[in-house]
Amino acid sequence: MDGKAAWRDNVFVERLWRSVKYEEVYLHAYASVAEARAGLGRHLGFYNARRPHSSLGARTPDQAYLTQAPLCGRLKISPPVSGSRSSRATPSLRDAQTPEYYPTTRQSFH
Repeated sequence: MDGKAAWRDNVFVERLWRSVKYEEVYLHAYASVAEARAGLGRHLGFYNARRPHSSLGARTPDQAYLTQAPLCGRLKISPPVSGSRSSRATPSLRDAQTPEYYPTTRQSFH
């Protein structure tokens, strides 16, 4: 987020609320605020723990978050080769190789 009120700043939150509205709110006629809170809480729990997301390789947000390796563990940094333009004592991200990605598994949600 760059703080300049661009559409990119809110795109993820807007997408979440679109999903919540079409998958929960528009399908239920809540009789009270307490009932709405309970329904939204259940849906957000389902959304994070059981609903697979195509952008995450059919994994749930919980699986994607809990199985990610720390950034320093995912990047393989190779030392500079002698004679290369890079003569720094410490390697930078430009020297990093492509990170390995986790295999995806298909699962159904009930």
